[in-house]
Amino acid sequence: KDLLKRLAAKTFRPGAVIAAPRLPRLYIPGLPQLITQRGNNRSSIFADETDFQQYRQHLRESAREAGVALHAYVLMPDHAHLLITPPDEGSAGNLMQRLGRRYVRWFNDRHHRSGTLWEGRYRSTVVEPGEWLLAASRYIELNPVRAGLVASAEHYPWSSCRHHLGLEP
Repeated sequence: KDLLKRLAAKTFRPGAVIAAPRLPRLYIPGLPQLITQRGNNRSSIFADETDFQQYRQHLRESAREAGVALHAYVLMPDHAHLLITPPDEGSAGNLMQRLGRRYVRWFNDRHHRSGTLWEGRYRSTVVEPGEWLLAASRYIELNPVRAGLVASAEHYPWSSCRHHLGLEP
């Protein structure tokens, strides 16, 4: 007991910042994941239509290369939501790493800037298949409506909604 007090006094000083290790991401084989990635300080990650198009192209290529099934997505001005099913534990991270490296390098070169574009690590949540998968997909594709960007989801060009409605390939 006395030893623990002495160790605590030396290790944890008042006002000291304690860095905790990253928690591992939850992965359950075969279950979809809802991924969210935000712009640093909630700033824009897309400056114009060309940026949206390029991100979407990088997303498609990266998902194919990582072997990840992409079920739904929305690209908002300051964040992106993806609904994916990774085939194994490292695939979601592989997708996000590929996508981030490609898009950030391209974005920074195009806009003559440097540094991070993202606000920390992406967030991921395991989604139960069936009813919850559909609810997550609706949540993603209705995001532009809730944000007041469009009156109806099919009018937003930067989501999977138009594909799901058969309006785009």
